[in-house]
Amino acid sequence: MFGYHGRYLRVDLTDGSSELVPLAEDVLRRFVGGAGLGTYLLHREASAGVDPFSPSAPLIVVLSPLVGTPLTTSAKFAVVAKSPLTERLCDALSSSYFAIAAKRAGFDALVIVGAAESVSVLVIDDGVASIRPAAELWGLPASDAGSRLRTKLGPRFHVAVIGPAGERLVRFATISHEARHAGRGGLGAVMGSKRLKAIAVAGTQRVELADADSVLHLARELSARSFGPATAKYRELGTVANLLAFNRFGTLPTRNFRENTFEDAESLAGENLIAARQVARKSCAACTIGCEHIYAVNGLVPAGQVRMEYESLFALGSLCGIGDPAVVLAAAKRCDELGIDTISAGATIAFAMECAERGLLADSGLRFGRPQALLDAIEQIGSRSGLGDLLAEGSRRAAVAIGGDAPDFAPHVKGLELPGYEPRALQTMALGFAVGSRGADHNRSGAYEADFSERTDRLNGTAGSAVLAVETEDRAALLDSLILCKFLRGVFGDLFDESAQLLAAVTGWSVSSEELHETARRVVAAKKLFNVREGWTAAEDTLPRRFLTAALSGGVAAGARLTRDRLDQMIAAYYAARGWRPDGTVPDSLVADLQLVELIESSAVGRAAKQTSAGEQTVGKLEPCPTTISARAAIS
Repeated sequence: MFGYHGRYLRVDLTDGSSELVPLAEDVLRRFVGGAGLGTYLLHREASAGVDPFSPSAPLIVVLSPLVGTPLTTSAKFAVVAKSPLTERLCDALSSSYFAIAAKRAGFDALVIVGAAESVSVLVIDDGVASIRPAAELWGLPASDAGSRLRTKLGPRFHVAVIGPAGERLVRFATISHEARHAGRGGLGAVMGSKRLKAIAVAGTQRVELADADSVLHLARELSARSFGPATAKYRELGTVANLLAFNRFGTLPTRNFRENTFEDAESLAGENLIAARQVARKSCAACTIGCEHIYAVNGLVPAGQVRMEYESLFALGSLCGIGDPAVVLAAAKRCDELGIDTISAGATIAFAMECAERGLLADSGLRFGRPQALLDAIEQIGSRSGLGDLLAEGSRRAAVAIGGDAPDFAPHVKGLELPGYEPRALQTMALGFAVGSRGADHNRSGAYEADFSERTDRLNGTAGSAVLAVETEDRAALLDSLILCKFLRGVFGDLFDESAQLLAAVTGWSVSSEELHETARRVVAAKKLFNVREGWTAAEDTLPRRFLTAALSGGVAAGARLTRDRLDQMIAAYYAARGWRPDGTVPDSLVADLQLVELIESSAVGRAAKQTSAGEQTVGKLEPCPTTISARAAIS
């Protein structure tokens, strides 16, 4: 078998046991790796209705056949689990030498179940797993804990680690490694629930390539193209360049999506940030693009550096009404140290700011535009103190606890907070948000690409938008399974055809563009099947009431409106384009055609048990999770 080890390592933290489990070649070919293979393994390893914080809930790290090859941006891995934030499937991707070290450790995926008796690290060296005590690391920021552990173990090892937020089960805690993060959905909290502070990997095992000369040729060609105009923006300014452009288009979420332009956008602009604060530009492991822009942080929090992306800039800036770049950089740095997702943190705090302004929360000092209020709220979330204990549950659970009309403007889909795209001004993206398996998501659906093209009217979505949304979702599913960086998507002339050439050279399979199109559809359907198993209903495929009632008032998108009827029509067209039933479920015939029957069969027993369990609750029945007395008192 080329490109793969053909096995995954399964570790039980409860009893310390581990085993290498074979992965059949037909499974690998059908799901490839990354998010695809992770979805397959989650079906197999997670019992239906399992609580994400249960010791039996699996945390899965997945590699791909391209990891370890010279192909640019291929040093990536996926972390897959049932999300404690959404109660649905979550796959979070990231890049670093951790991926390369894990592949050399001798497996294609790592499945972690159980919970350690005390604070521990999982050390894996050439496929041999050991669980070691790590009380001295508990409570440390993610970067500090990672540095200490690497110093102790030696430079061969690369480390993925959680911060204090993951330890305290903040539902949007991240998993960090080398200043990068598997960020969305709270998978750091799943790791914390297992009393696992870190995973360290090292190894010497390499996989063979079917045609090493062809891989090298394709890698050189792809690297050369990656220096072209399709990636120039990422090299020059990075994704922070989006902020001014989105403000001009009237698509910049501001003050909890009440507005769509921000009067202080110029002060946060990427051009100004780079001129005043940039200290370095870096590349991820095995990457030729060099999109990382590192900025100096001075004052407000201890001096240091932070990597800044558009999503952090918007979420901690315009969304909270903050126009001071020093505050936004400090807030982003603190989120990284605590190990929390900047999008969910900013969106949940912005939601709380609006609740406070409306009198739905006791006077906590939370107000739009108050720098110290933002920084204090981040600290409280990370420590689960005061109001932060409630906000650490995410905007959906906080809205249920607060009551009144708070759920109408809590900025989430399926519990996952919206990223920095105003859905009323990007209506194909609105569809992508509504139907996304992970929730509101700009990485699993690139529907904004259609909105910013000439293929559709971004202010007036139609049933035809569904086909465009499906296309971008399928491309993302393939990239996330290979795994390659989405910044390469403009480099490919035909993603599916060129990906088939890459995969054939690595694996020796006779892969076609048509086969990879089916692979993408299979991965999307497999995610849906998992969510259906966990209680999904079509009622979840929607947007908060705010987006379906109020028109936009700012900039060139002023007057744009997205009605519930229009969104429902687009959703119905999306289901039809996918070949799904009108209720959004996958018909048995398509399950068979996509070779997914075994996933249904593997969870049949678990599903029967689930139907009588509390896990059957729908979103509408969601109970507010336990909070401290101080947080509950802050509501009234």
